[in-house]
Amino acid sequence: MPLPRRALVTAAAAALAAALALTACGGASSGATAELAPAKGSTAPNGAVVNLTAEQNRVTTAKVDAIAALVPEEIRRRGTLAVVDSLGTTPPLDFYANDDRTIIGVEPDIATLVGNVLGLKVEFNPVSWENIFVGLDSGKYDVGLSNITVTEARKEKYDFATYRLDVLGFEARKGSGLKVAGAKDLAGRSVGVSSGTNQEKLLISWSEENTRNGLKPIDIKYFQGTEFYLALSSGRIDAYVGPNPSLAFHVAQTGETEIVGTYSGGGADVLGKIAATTRKGNGLVRALNEALNEVIRNGSYGQVLKRWGLDNEAVPTSEVNPPGLPKQ
Repeated sequence: MPLPRRALVTAAAAALAAALALTACGGASSGATAELAPAKGSTAPNGAVVNLTAEQNRVTTAKVDAIAALVPEEIRRRGTLAVVDSLGTTPPLDFYANDDRTIIGVEPDIATLVGNVLGLKVEFNPVSWENIFVGLDSGKYDVGLSNITVTEARKEKYDFATYRLDVLGFEARKGSGLKVAGAKDLAGRSVGVSSGTNQEKLLISWSEENTRNGLKPIDIKYFQGTEFYLALSSGRIDAYVGPNPSLAFHVAQTGETEIVGTYSGGGADVLGKIAATTRKGNGLVRALNEALNEVIRNGSYGQVLKRWGLDNEAVPTSEVNPPGLPKQ
């Protein structure tokens, strides 16, 4: 079931506080929001002004027949690319415009570029995080583009074509004095995370490492969507770990928190990479890989990342099934 939609409000402190209060009252509500960004435009982490309206004027590129021919016949005949995405994130990854209907963000923009190259109309299917994989497994969706990290465990069931570096961020209240470079920095701290993510795996492994070293474990608290904002502002948690793009965007909007550390989403030994994800062996990954390398080469990919303030997460080339986060 798609996550509930939320309207945009201004990034002023009072409006943010009100939005957080509404989120807290929402119970199970975990929809992505752009509560932290002004309706007419917003500033991305690199200082670029972001268009948050339904009129996106997305970056586009031309179809490449040789690459389009690599798409499995069933999908070519259908003429559409069924993209599954999770709206349980905040800007700039994947969220609703200020019409509360149009899906915007860096992930939809990249999906659109891929669709352009392949000559396919992109159909977005917003679902909760866990249902991305359920839908891919069943063949309901062709590809997932939703900040999905390559892992060795996932490679057993899925094929990957990389398109962005996976960087995790640690967000804390401004002036907290907290700096996070490794496990010991969070010993005895209360840290928020979303369940079923690589961030959760990282926290669990760090907590176990602290225990082995005679330090206090990490007090891990679980949140969905944007509920962690209120926990941070009220001091119920010391920090929150999540995809760095989302957290950096939040920091840029509110001015009330700061990024106190970053870490590779692939762990200490592997450079984490985000990838377009398909069911293993469905024949689509090569077309995705070639399409991504085409948009990297022609510069449209770079335009999209710059548009959303994610220039520093660009990859020089798309890879198929590179080394991923190790199995636990």
